[in-house]
Amino acid sequence: KTLRKISDAFKELAATVNSQAAMDVAPFSRACSLVSPLFGCLGIAFKFAEMDYVAKVDDLAEASKSIATLNAMLDRDVEGNCVRKAGSHTRNLLRVKRGLDMVRVLFEQILVTEGNSLKDPASRAYAQVFAPHHGWAIRKAVAAGMYALPTRAQLLKKLNEDEASARIQMQNYVTASGPIILYIDQLFLSRELGTDW
Repeated sequence: KTLRKISDAFKELAATVNSQAAMDVAPFSRACSLVSPLFGCLGIAFKFAEMDYVAKVDDLAEASKSIATLNAMLDRDVEGNCVRKAGSHTRNLLRVKRGLDMVRVLFEQILVTEGNSLKDPASRAYAQVFAPHHGWAIRKAVAAGMYALPTRAQLLKKLNEDEASARIQMQNYVTASGPIILYIDQLFLSRELGTDW
């Protein structure tokens, strides 16, 4: 089950963060790859996010073969003076973190929204996480795509979940991903790289 796999993987990552240990790139990229099918389930509105997210996660997985921790990965890009260059691991990490944050906000919104429509939860999640970084054309395309979102029932069916188990797994992800997103933000802020680019 996709949601259970996601929530279990992120609970393990959160345990790493809570133990003050450095986050290894390999388990991080593996957990992030479990989120990829979720974007696919959301249809055309999030197609761009899915393609972008998958490519960035693949890059981090590749990086994990030669770089042990997220700390070391950022330090290497800082030393190479390529933090903000397209394709840098650091830039890709920032984009992946936004994907994780979007899913976190989406799940939060699904949990507090009544009814079968995902339009409001998805619109709020997009507006909060991605819209500030997207130009007019992408924002317009996403807004149009929101009308093609699956219903809540269709999403749960695609994910092979019932309402009760989905709520538990979504809440688990929301709880576990918060400290991980914060941890990644701190990696950037502690190096004075900022996260708003």
